[in-house]
Amino acid sequence: MRRKFIAALMLAACIGMVSCDDTTDSLGGSLIDNGDKLSIKADTFNVASETMVAGSVFARSATGYLGRMVDPETNTTVTGNLMSQFHVLSKYELPAKDSIMSRDANNEIIADSCDIRLYYSSYYGDSLSQIKLTTYELSKPVEEGITYYSNFDPEAQGYIRPVAQGGIAEKRSFTLTDYTEADSIRKKKGYNRNIILRLNNQYKDKNGVTYNNYGTYLLRKYLQTPSAFRNPYRFLHEICPGFYFKIDGGSGSMAHIQVAQLNIYFKNKQKGKVSAISTNFVSTEEVLQLTNFSNDNTKLQQLANESGHTYLKTPAGLFTKLTLPVSDIMSGHTSDSINSAKVVLFRENNSSTSDYQFGIPQNVVMVPADSLQSFFANNRLPDNKTSFIATYNKTTNSYVFNNISGIINFFSRNTSMPAWGKVVIVPVELQTVTQGTGNNKKTIITKVSHNMSLSSTKLLGNTSTGKNIQISIIYGKFNGR
Repeated sequence: MRRKFIAALMLAACIGMVSCDDTTDSLGGSLIDNGDKLSIKADTFNVASETMVAGSVFARSATGYLGRMVDPETNTTVTGNLMSQFHVLSKYELPAKDSIMSRDANNEIIADSCDIRLYYSSYYGDSLSQIKLTTYELSKPVEEGITYYSNFDPEAQGYIRPVAQGGIAEKRSFTLTDYTEADSIRKKKGYNRNIILRLNNQYKDKNGVTYNNYGTYLLRKYLQTPSAFRNPYRFLHEICPGFYFKIDGGSGSMAHIQVAQLNIYFKNKQKGKVSAISTNFVSTEEVLQLTNFSNDNTKLQQLANESGHTYLKTPAGLFTKLTLPVSDIMSGHTSDSINSAKVVLFRENNSSTSDYQFGIPQNVVMVPADSLQSFFANNRLPDNKTSFIATYNKTTNSYVFNNISGIINFFSRNTSMPAWGKVVIVPVELQTVTQGTGNNKKTIITKVSHNMSLSSTKLLGNTSTGKNIQISIIYGKFNGR
């Protein structure tokens, strides 16, 4: 027992010595404990790589994207169109009917104005770039319980209420720095940047009733059926299915939309004083917010066909596929254990000097090619057995997968897989929580989803000239006496 314990410690130490060294100068040799015949061997193998077009990916995200940008590094265009719904609370109510002072000539309640504000936390590009946009009313809600992809197009799939039937199709041009708002408002402390979409034109509902604007429609529907404004399902299906914000022209900016807010403005009388007030409905996690991404697929395929490097590009752009040399790794080592398998993916620096470079993907996941769809569809987390996370290291300009031995063993046991030996590198967003305190403090990954932000980078590889990716293997064997 003592000898086995000592041998185990020596094995761990030897593995640590080799695997912690980023160089491969010493690989290919072996360490042998003649006492217990413990041997550790190391070797390196080339890993083939290629770029694959991602196609559509799972789209639901807490952040929406709206705008159009050209990647200065790849000269590819990406457009983000946003669909948003609005949530209602169970205790929602308007002021008493008699206190609402905004009235028409027939003394009917009206809204003075109505708008949707898309609040954004940050953006890519130039805030002065002019973007053309159309705000469409949905004819029916986009339902929960369905998996939506990044190519989901409400317009193409019949969700838009036709203008000929009274549907809203409000066009406007905007810049992210909104000069239609007064400087005094934009410079106020606590001002939240937003895109304003006004709904003040005449509106006709599905029953053919005409209102002076969309806000008036909502106020009067509330007076008729207030209970529908306190039930999210009824509100979506009976009152307001949601809106689709589609980019029609222009380029140069992409906003990260955090909240969509529908506002109704009217005058109200309280304690003998009349004042202008508003009521609103907001997008929340309880309702759907989806971004429809459109890429230049012809250009993406051209990039995928390039040699000498591969690409990682989001959203829904390009992934890198690796072919792990499992047969070569296992040849002559069927009775050995693979204690470590390390892969380093080096990044190639950008050639463009544009001020509007896309970001570098910060986190990537490695998954078997056969499991790519199911990993995200089933909300799986990296298990360090068949799926692994690597974080971009600015110092080394690389992504390091320190030990993927689990996936080598997985492939060696499952040789009939359609994409045997192949793994895909996918840029991802991580949601984490921190547990514990002091020395016991640790960060736990709670969710992994596709990176839907604008990012782009090249990885070295995809060549036969000696600059290919390498996998460093450490074998262990304990023969005993």
